[in-house]
Amino acid sequence: MPLLHPDRLFPADPVSRDLARALYAAVRDLPIISPHGHTDPAWYASDAAFPDPAQLFVIPDHYVFRMLASQGVPLEALGVPRVDGGPTETDSRAIWFTFAKNYHLFRGTPSRIWLDHAFETLFGFDERLSAANADATYDRIAAALQTPEFRPRALYQRFNIEVIATTDSALDDLGHHAAIRASGWQGRVIPTYRPDAVVDPDFPGFAINVARLGQLTGEETTSWTGYLNAHRARRDAFKAMGATATDHGHATARTEDLSTSDAAALFARVLSGHASPYEADTFRGQMLTEMARMSLDDGLVMQIHPGSRRNHHAGVLARFGRDKGFDIPGRTDYVTALRPLLNAVGTESGLSIILFTLDESAYARELAPLAGAYPSLKLGPAWWFHDSPEGMRRFREMTTETAGFYNTVGFNDDTRAFLSIPARHDMARRVDCAWLADLVATGRLDREEAFELAPQLAYGLAKAAYKL
Repeated sequence: MPLLHPDRLFPADPVSRDLARALYAAVRDLPIISPHGHTDPAWYASDAAFPDPAQLFVIPDHYVFRMLASQGVPLEALGVPRVDGGPTETDSRAIWFTFAKNYHLFRGTPSRIWLDHAFETLFGFDERLSAANADATYDRIAAALQTPEFRPRALYQRFNIEVIATTDSALDDLGHHAAIRASGWQGRVIPTYRPDAVVDPDFPGFAINVARLGQLTGEETTSWTGYLNAHRARRDAFKAMGATATDHGHATARTEDLSTSDAAALFARVLSGHASPYEADTFRGQMLTEMARMSLDDGLVMQIHPGSRRNHHAGVLARFGRDKGFDIPGRTDYVTALRPLLNAVGTESGLSIILFTLDESAYARELAPLAGAYPSLKLGPAWWFHDSPEGMRRFREMTTETAGFYNTVGFNDDTRAFLSIPARHDMARRVDCAWLADLVATGRLDREEAFELAPQLAYGLAKAAYKL
């Protein structure tokens, strides 16, 4: 019995459903543009087999272990490594059994759709994962992972990926990307410049990181001028490896536009380690504006991802480190916060900034009006906690009336879970086709227009927005 309903996510109304089916058939097999994600470039460089089912589906996926932790399953029991090297479960079969016996917890979630999609389309599952079939499913996946067809490069081709971007620290030497290029493989894997470690004074080891930035570039990063030049040099190095975008994961959308002397004085203070929380936030805001100016010069698309209150639980952060499922959305201001940056460069036609949010209340009130006015702004898709059928639908409902379709950038999967990429794009294509079908059924869109828009939402807008 199939795990996936063929009409999943399509409208219940028969007329709209038939049109959604037709639209989906027109875009289902389009190549995948994956311009923002977190897969490991080492996978494509080495093309080594994935280790086992638990290390592929459970241990690295915060969507999975977050849900289990919310029901009292210790992260140690799921094999999540501890910062101090303390004991965690190392038996991958035991970890898989814990996951399988708790699989019912994912009912109704997008994770369930993504996982079932991988289980059915890649591994041929015909029954839902459970404690009863945990050993059999583990063996089936483990055996498949040892075959050439399940190596990263083969899966890249099987998924019909045209290009995939990784997210890489400003301090990354890009060695894996160089190895991919040198290998002669034709898959297109490109880096994305993520400077958080050297623009956020609260990032662990900030001063050491800035010194390392100087070592990598040969710039004197104790001076404001040298520090900015070091960023420019690293951005150029990323561009040389194919990068088309930067990514900025700040807690807020705050921007500043200080004078050169004031910015230099602030930089000296944060580098000394004596900046107040307010000064640290001011510096982060100044650096968003500096990065926008650099994008005007070098053409890199700028992505701003504010609003995640990261590492909410101090104990989890201390035991397991960053990005372990305890990041929580928070209220985010865009109109006031972005004004300094937008007043400085927001009407420049050569600048492209993609805004994301975890605060859905900002869609109609702030983000759509901003993107509907400033030529530099576009809206990223429903992100992270809202990367779901309902979240995607709410995004379209609240932004289209003001920003239209062409001030959005299609879909990106934003994932570390490689095998979920086709599932995520399939979900987005189905939801968008359902939305277009409803617009036609209610007289807000012509049928011909829907067939023009569907491939743009699935493929064209992302390719254009990210200069791919």
